[in-house]
Amino acid sequence: MTTASRLRAFGTTIFTEMSALAARSGAINLGQGFPDTDGPPEIVTAVESALRNGGANQYAPLAGVRDLCVAIADHQRRRYGLEVDPQDGVQVTFGATEAIAAAMLGLLEPDDEVVVLEPFYDSYPATIAMAGATRRVVTLRPPDFALDLDALAAAAPGARMLVLNSPHNPTGRVLTRAELEGIARVCVDNELIAVTDEVYEHLVFDGEHVPLATLPGMTERTLTISSAGKSFSFTGWKIGWCSGPPQLVGAVRSAKQFLSFSGGTPFQHAVAAALVDAERHVAPLRATLQAGRDQLCAGLRAAGFGVCVPQGGYFVNADIAPLGAADAREWCRALPERAGVVAIPTSAFYDDAEAGRTLVRFAFCKRPSVIEEAVARLLASSRRVA
Repeated sequence: MTTASRLRAFGTTIFTEMSALAARSGAINLGQGFPDTDGPPEIVTAVESALRNGGANQYAPLAGVRDLCVAIADHQRRRYGLEVDPQDGVQVTFGATEAIAAAMLGLLEPDDEVVVLEPFYDSYPATIAMAGATRRVVTLRPPDFALDLDALAAAAPGARMLVLNSPHNPTGRVLTRAELEGIARVCVDNELIAVTDEVYEHLVFDGEHVPLATLPGMTERTLTISSAGKSFSFTGWKIGWCSGPPQLVGAVRSAKQFLSFSGGTPFQHAVAAALVDAERHVAPLRATLQAGRDQLCAGLRAAGFGVCVPQGGYFVNADIAPLGAADAREWCRALPERAGVVAIPTSAFYDDAEAGRTLVRFAFCKRPSVIEEAVARLLASSRRVA
């Protein structure tokens, strides 16, 4: 028996490979994007309460716990001025990754074409392939990862969907309002459905997060995805959601019911409570992450890397070319033994591997002491090589 041909090319994810390498070597894992401290304790207390008070330990409704659906709709209205129907315009999912998969399965026909910005989160090409569709890529190039709107306009004719991620993983770019307005024009002109991955919406350090759905002509054609895992530092809970016009959310729901149906009921109750006052919980987390970004960027510069400073999210991309290296995959595979640190080759997220050949992604969603030790090891390694 072999893997289906549409998935054969994807193999094991780079995250699995590098995290396993970290576990085997005992290296500091700055590869996979998970915090090494938990989020706000009062949100944990809300889970405990839901577990003990009954009614939250069985299946949730397919759409999600009612209080969470209402909280998501309220969040979209308060923060962005978006009017969302909590019943038919919100779908809770098993993490944002399931929302992405269900969107592809529910909205795409075989042989549809999807425009994706690269580098991309690795579930995008895989779930597009699961749906029997194909991708067209528009490349964001270092050091600033600016969007070429002419290239986007050239890629759009005849496509069905655009997948957009801002704040962007893995580059940390926060697309500007001007860029987003250009994207909106392309979507409207080509009648594209937009699926927007906004899981880092609360984790912007520089600039502002502008949801694509708020721009002219986009509310009725945009499915917006987000997640409690990134916003509140509970990645293991896997509580995500999508929101938007009922016809798009309904397509996601049609697919989602045959994936996991529902799950995480007590966690859904806790996230509902957290979203009521999201900024109070998120603000200190954002400040801590920004300090981690600045600490890691400074350390990488001191070790001789070229640094692409991220505007949001969990990750910083560093260029290994100034160190005399030419292949990020090879360099990352040797790094645990050489320096006791694990990172991810950014080239894994490109179709055009040359565009990211010397870029390496490091996670800064770690304790200051962990970042300090990782930087010390990288400094020591760079001095030995020199």
